[in-house]
Amino acid sequence: MKNIKNYFFILYIILLAFPGFNFAQDTIYVYGPGGPAPAMKDAADLFGKSTGIKVIVTAGPTPQWLNKAKHNADIIYSGSENMMTDFVNALDGKIVDSDVQPLYIRPLSLLVRPGNPKKISGIKDILKTGVKILVVNGAGLTGAWEDMAGRKGDLKTVKLIRKNIVSYAKNSAEAKQQWINNPEIDVWIIWNIWQVSNPNLADVVSIEPDYAIYRPTDVVLTTLGKTKDTAKKFIEYLNSSDGEMIFKKWGWTR
Repeated sequence: MKNIKNYFFILYIILLAFPGFNFAQDTIYVYGPGGPAPAMKDAADLFGKSTGIKVIVTAGPTPQWLNKAKHNADIIYSGSENMMTDFVNALDGKIVDSDVQPLYIRPLSLLVRPGNPKKISGIKDILKTGVKILVVNGAGLTGAWEDMAGRKGDLKTVKLIRKNIVSYAKNSAEAKQQWINNPEIDVWIIWNIWQVSNPNLADVVSIEPDYAIYRPTDVVLTTLGKTKDTAKKFIEYLNSSDGEMIFKKWGWTR
């Protein structure tokens, strides 16, 4: 009994010494897709080491974390603008579209097998008969391959690429597994960052400027996050020069 009284006395003294302290602010909960996750987790780790504030990043396909995010998310990040719009609609008023901040951007690229055995150097090479292409038709890559193929207004390019597509993955994580499981696939059309974070799985071939497509990662505070100064500080860190260096390391740019 005496020990319990001592415990509460000590806790009372701590609360008197730090009247503005909010214990709920110790941990920041961040949710979003897998593509930007390596950079986001790296930033969370370095921010935590420099400030003592713990940041937990939960990443992956939306159905895996959406219900949890509805209860405790402080920050949501996306892999594209259309994805963030989906999050605004799915999170039941917990994020506001006008609060969304585009952070960094990355290009669509051609990922090829290590050593580039098919000698693919650009779009012209994936138009050839027999080239097997994997694309993502969902999440942050919805419509990306056709935007790339149609950039120059040439329907023939769209037709030839479509003819060579052998698989449409629902999201990037599924596409990665298909790439691993099906070595006969020659080209994976996806953001460059997937090769940066998986260098042993593929080499990267840049897409020519005439066909280049870029999409950003966005970040936004939830209604809960707006009540936490620590969450606001993490957003500031992501926008800082230190944050920019981290994202640049993982293939992002401004």
